[in-house]
Amino acid sequence: MQKEQRNNAYIDGANLHRGIQSQGWILDYRRFRIWLREKHSVKNAYLFLGMIPKHRMLYQSLQEVGFILVFKEVVFDRDGKPKGNCDADLVLQATIDFFHKAFQKAVVVTSDGDYAGLVKMLHSHKALEMIVSPAQEKKCSILLKRSNAPITYLGQSRLRPLLEFRKEKAPDADGTAQGSSSW
Repeated sequence: MQKEQRNNAYIDGANLHRGIQSQGWILDYRRFRIWLREKHSVKNAYLFLGMIPKHRMLYQSLQEVGFILVFKEVVFDRDGKPKGNCDADLVLQATIDFFHKAFQKAVVVTSDGDYAGLVKMLHSHKALEMIVSPAQEKKCSILLKRSNAPITYLGQSRLRPLLEFRKEKAPDADGTAQGSSSW
């Protein structure tokens, strides 16, 4: 019997959201969390994002489906656009966890080349399970591609139907709901 792995996922929340959105679909975070657990043996899924109080219901939903939220203070630019860069926090958490042997392998969810150093370090120590890129292959950073680490692209035709959010349809004449439910 194979021993179950204790893998951790480190997710750049803004990069995940924007990468999926740029492809014209919405990620079902509940299904994504299940996919991480079943496909990559992820026990702890750390989701790094900026804290914007008006999104507290979203944060609660994400926690309910199994994400561990790590917040970054948000600042706003001149146009009122929020900026909560979590790159350093994600790299620091993954590095601390690596040195404390808090996981067997890491899954890094991003398309951002700023994580290439972390990916190379984890890969060289055989502690990287996979990079999961929310962007299409042509938009994923060349720095991540050059790391020679395995990359899965969420926009692949085989993954999108599995992970895409589908609104629940109205009840049928018999009162039963049709379609998929999500949070």
